[in-house]
Amino acid sequence: MINSLLKFFRTKIYLALTLLVMVLLIGILGFKLISGYSWVDAVYMTVITITTVGFGEVKPLDDISKMFTVFLILSSVVIVGYALSIITEYILSANNLDDLKRKKMQKKIDGFENHTIICGYGRNGKQAAKKLMSYNRPFVIIERDKEVLEKSQSEMVPMVLGNANEDEVLMLAGLERASTLISALPSDADNLFVVLSARQLNKDACIISRASEETSYQKLKLAGANNVILPDRIGGDHMASLVVVPDLIEFIDNLSIGGNENVNIEEIDVDKLYNTSGKLKTIKDLDLRNKTGCTVIGFKGNDGEYIVNPEAEIKLVPHSKVIVLGRPEQIQELNSIYDLD
Repeated sequence: MINSLLKFFRTKIYLALTLLVMVLLIGILGFKLISGYSWVDAVYMTVITITTVGFGEVKPLDDISKMFTVFLILSSVVIVGYALSIITEYILSANNLDDLKRKKMQKKIDGFENHTIICGYGRNGKQAAKKLMSYNRPFVIIERDKEVLEKSQSEMVPMVLGNANEDEVLMLAGLERASTLISALPSDADNLFVVLSARQLNKDACIISRASEETSYQKLKLAGANNVILPDRIGGDHMASLVVVPDLIEFIDNLSIGGNENVNIEEIDVDKLYNTSGKLKTIKDLDLRNKTGCTVIGFKGNDGEYIVNPEAEIKLVPHSKVIVLGRPEQIQELNSIYDLD
């Protein structure tokens, strides 16, 4: 809607500029051919006639030249007036439409709850946004580069223009209502400042930060980051693993964790699998293998501890999670039986 209005105004501006050029050309050719002026004099007479500045004529005009001048004055008054009104309307409307677009975006952000805030829309930020979008998770992007924002701006992607180091910008992104913040800025110092600010504004949020230097890892953790990711280290480890255990890494790379129809791994809240207020069940009691074909490969207790390849007799306590592995059709069967979609 907003883009259509801007396009409409641009079309009217192009029309107004075309009419202005036509009046100039007609005036120059008219004074040249009808009055016999030189090209310079014809341009001069056309400009002072159109602008109505009141300067004197180059030489006296005959009757035909006078009639042509009257026609040029009347035409130029209408066309110049139209052009000025259109240009003024476009400038005012562009500002109003930008304000309207920002207000509409802010209203959408204000309605978010338990969303994710991504600080920085570089390579890491874009990858995080792409993954969250595939999961249909609400998120807000904070980016200080207006050009980057304008290139990527979409009604599907809520964005806030500003520096993530500033508390006001974080609040505009709804930090007090957010469940997670991802700081993906290129500078470790900036990420450290964002983590400190975010932890002060929301003590319960899960904060994930990017780090370029290993020396920044502990500083970011002390500042309040729950997780610190070193992309270069992960990339190097991955490449080395392809040399040491290539088949295993290729298998892991082919596992899809979410965002499409070929999901192989799911993390499920135990509370969604059965009513945990009654008698506690075990992994064996769920019998997911026979019901869906999926295999439980991990368990996370309500204390946050992970168990790989858990025993069948482990109690599925409230607020714990199970991690299951299966073929896409088996995962779909699991989602269908327990209505997890």
